[in-house]
Amino acid sequence: MENWILRFVKGMFIGSGFILPGVSGGALAAVFGIYEQIITFLAHITKDFKKNVLFFIPVGLGGITGVYVLSFAVSFLLGTYETYILWMFVGCILGTIPALWEQAGKKGRNSKHIVILAITFVISLVFLFYGEALFGGGVPQNFGTWMLAGALIGLGIIVPGLSPSNFLVYMGMYKSMADGINSMDMMVLIPLGLGGLACVLLLAKLMDYIFSKAYAGLFHFILGVVFASTVMIIPRNFNYLSAGTIICILMCAAGTALGYWMSMLEKKYKPED
Repeated sequence: MENWILRFVKGMFIGSGFILPGVSGGALAAVFGIYEQIITFLAHITKDFKKNVLFFIPVGLGGITGVYVLSFAVSFLLGTYETYILWMFVGCILGTIPALWEQAGKKGRNSKHIVILAITFVISLVFLFYGEALFGGGVPQNFGTWMLAGALIGLGIIVPGLSPSNFLVYMGMYKSMADGINSMDMMVLIPLGLGGLACVLLLAKLMDYIFSKAYAGLFHFILGVVFASTVMIIPRNFNYLSAGTIICILMCAAGTALGYWMSMLEKKYKPED
């Protein structure tokens, strides 16, 4: 039961990556130790089908719960306490980085992998920094563009560190997506689901192949994107000479403790158990 609850909670965190700007569901899946399992399952969906379905049921339920609950809370919390909430998420990612670093090096690490990490970090920072200019709002909202939005969300699973919500904000579709989830608008949910499913099924085999050929290189690439994403969500329009800085530090510390606790639970309850 503890293992089931742990996977449900992980699913909620991963689900948050599909609705919170700056947070990646794929990266959270990686730091919680189930990204590789997700990709392997999707790439070979008939292999150990029953075992995998039973394993991912609580993850899926948690993800759906996380998305639905946060769709109500995200506008209020980010609108009212944006800086403090973002610092908590920065802390959550910082707390899980040691586990991700260990996972990236479990099949070896050398100078080439450090170079991959550094180059990925720089390129990702540049891409994220200029992303708003590339995807600035005004995209018409129809069945086709909602399928595109769903594909971006699916890409957030396949490419750890990619935050699909960032792009939806840039495209001017983020608030409408949250409202559509809140109201269970099928004209939003159906194309979102179809786009996400198509993207995941088409790209899962590719990622599985890269894992089999270049595990360490791929995970150090993931680390570079995660580090860049973390830097980008640090609030910059805030007066850090004010008393509010203390709250930022406390929220970051709480997030770090939570992230570290989750990664320690992962070591205790392995997926094979």
